[in-house]
Amino acid sequence: MDAIFVWLSGNIAAYARLPESLQRLIPMVLACLICLTAALLFVLMATWGERKIAAHMQDRLGPMRVGGWHGWAQPLADGVKLLLKEDIIPAEADRFLFRMAPVLVFVGGFAAFAVIPFTSSFIAADLNIGILYAVAITALGVVGIIMAGWSSNNKYALYGGMRAAAQIVSYEIPSVLAILTVIIHVGSLSMQEIVLAQQGGVWNWFLFRNPFTFLAFFVYFLASLAEVNRTPFDIPEAESELVAGYHTEYSGMRFAFFYLAEYANMLLVSCIATTLFLGGWSGFLSQPLLPGAFLFLIKAMFLVFVQMWLRWTLPRLRVDQLLHMCWKVLLPIAFVLVMGSGILALK
Repeated sequence: MDAIFVWLSGNIAAYARLPESLQRLIPMVLACLICLTAALLFVLMATWGERKIAAHMQDRLGPMRVGGWHGWAQPLADGVKLLLKEDIIPAEADRFLFRMAPVLVFVGGFAAFAVIPFTSSFIAADLNIGILYAVAITALGVVGIIMAGWSSNNKYALYGGMRAAAQIVSYEIPSVLAILTVIIHVGSLSMQEIVLAQQGGVWNWFLFRNPFTFLAFFVYFLASLAEVNRTPFDIPEAESELVAGYHTEYSGMRFAFFYLAEYANMLLVSCIATTLFLGGWSGFLSQPLLPGAFLFLIKAMFLVFVQMWLRWTLPRLRVDQLLHMCWKVLLPIAFVLVMGSGILALK
């Protein structure tokens, strides 16, 4: 947002004559519009990309008919279809909560993009507690999922909401502990400070800095898969058991909000992992050869690809296996990594 503020101040004479409150509001609105547009474009590309990745893994073609090259317009056709579909609310549903749930789920993921440092200057809000804000604001998604399951007055939706609450709240603990291993070394919660601490080349990234942060990356990545309900942790919406889980009763654009939130959250956790462990917008060498935003997106998109790859490779875990993985595997490992990082930071 600071970069937008500087650009407006230097290029638009009328902007300098506006009241100070408007001078602060306009960059915020522009930053939100840029992030929202980028997130929506990513969702369009990701839905098409996931279908093509799944198809090639299964020796199929995937979308080919709508649009030109390899059915590139298929996501646009799906978006139009969802816009035109009837919005149905069950007769016995809690109408207010039913309407609010998809909005909360989407807002919880989208608002966290405000603290993602895409470059050294483009960040909507460089908060000194940026990573804490990201972890806290994404918790809104859990509230929305529980609201969706309960308000639908459908047993499958309620089961899905309860599963999601148990899963996401559980996996947030090893996820936050993995983040702490990085914060201990940086001494700051600012996302921009975390990136600056990894300047100088790939050997300075926290992924390769020491064994504790190396393992913490994999703990965080596994926990993030569970937090965004991706295979093998997709039991809240297990099609073979719960029809569609917590969004069983949703249709039209309300269903699309859940769909948008899932892919936006995939990008969000990939961006956070890139910032924490892969150097963020910094280059692979001490002197970057490519723009920071381009490098950041390459790293984040690679992690998104891995999430898609795992979906079509691994089977779904049972509920007991999922909770066993969290409480008896990832959590003890995460505690050891935090203690190890603390001892290493004291030396």
